[in-house]
Amino acid sequence: MTWRIPDDDNRQRYVCEACGEIFYENPKIIAGCVPIWGDQVLLCKRAIEPRYGWWTLPAGFMENGETTMEAAARETLEEASTQVEILDLFAVFNLPQINQVYMMFQAVLPTLEFSPGSESLECMLYHEQEIPWSELAFPTITHTLEYFFSDRKKNDFGLHFGDIVREGQQAVLIPHRGGRADAR
Repeated sequence: MTWRIPDDDNRQRYVCEACGEIFYENPKIIAGCVPIWGDQVLLCKRAIEPRYGWWTLPAGFMENGETTMEAAARETLEEASTQVEILDLFAVFNLPQINQVYMMFQAVLPTLEFSPGSESLECMLYHEQEIPWSELAFPTITHTLEYFFSDRKKNDFGLHFGDIVREGQQAVLIPHRGGRADAR
């Protein structure tokens, strides 16, 4: 196995020198949602690393054989033991430095029946002013919630696009034109 640029390619990849097979390593897709009940949002406190004990929206790695909407619903079931009705795609964030793409959907909780799943310590509904902003697990979650509450105030929900890149110790959002991420 060598790390080289295969013939007719433009990126370094692992290549088996015995058989010539190329091993492609592509970004992972994380699918999740903003579960809504009235004017509240459901958050889960993580029971797993990374960011054990920090708050997040239900989200996780997409599995083979499922759609992004199915992945978002499954992650909500795993983390909050509840069903959701998945609505529109709401935010897409590229995280090139860790090879991830976040796809966050709006969702509606059909009932108030939720409880911590195996990956959560607790689950709670929050009004905007109650969100524990300084205890959110990831920049993707912070940006998703900021866009959600901003759009809700305008009663105009759009699709937001952006890259979240590391500059030193800071995670910086670079919004893309054509999406709504550039309109704060």
